[in-house]
Amino acid sequence: MTAESGSHGVIGFGYEGTDQAAFVTSLARSGVGLLVDVRLNAISRKQGFSKRGLAQALADSGIGYEHAPELGNPSWNRAGFSGSDAEVTSARITYRQLIRSGKASARIDEIAKAAATGLVAVLCVESDERHCHRYVVLSEVRGRLPHFVRAVS
Repeated sequence: MTAESGSHGVIGFGYEGTDQAAFVTSLARSGVGLLVDVRLNAISRKQGFSKRGLAQALADSGIGYEHAPELGNPSWNRAGFSGSDAEVTSARITYRQLIRSGKASARIDEIAKAAATGLVAVLCVESDERHCHRYVVLSEVRGRLPHFVRAVS
C-alpha cells in the first residue's frame, strides 16, 4: 500500500487480520482523507467493519467514507481471486469487463478525481490486494488519475 504521492493518490487497504482501531489508525497515519468501500455488501462478521460502524469510526478520525456497491465483485466471480495464477487472471478480466461502463465507470472517475487532490483508500476484505478485485479498481483509477491531475492543476 503505497501512495502515488505524499498528499494525493490512491492506495488499497484490506481489513483482514486487523481490528477496527488499528485499521483506522493506519489510515489516519497514512494521511487518507477518504475511504471508498468496494465491497458489494458493506457488511462484515468482523466487529467494526460493517458500513455504519466503520463510517462512524472513520468520521471520528476525520476520514470520509463512501460505499461503492457498483464496484463490488459478484459472488460468482470471487473464487477466481483465490485460485491459481490463471484463475486470478481470468477473474480480473471478467471483473474489469463488468466495471468498464455505466455507474461503475462513473464511480471510478469520481475516485480518480478525488485522488487528484487528496489521498483516497480503496477498501475490501483481503489483505493481499493481488487476490482481490480492488487490485483492478486501483489499476483503473491509477490509469485515469493523470487526466484528473491535469484537470485540477
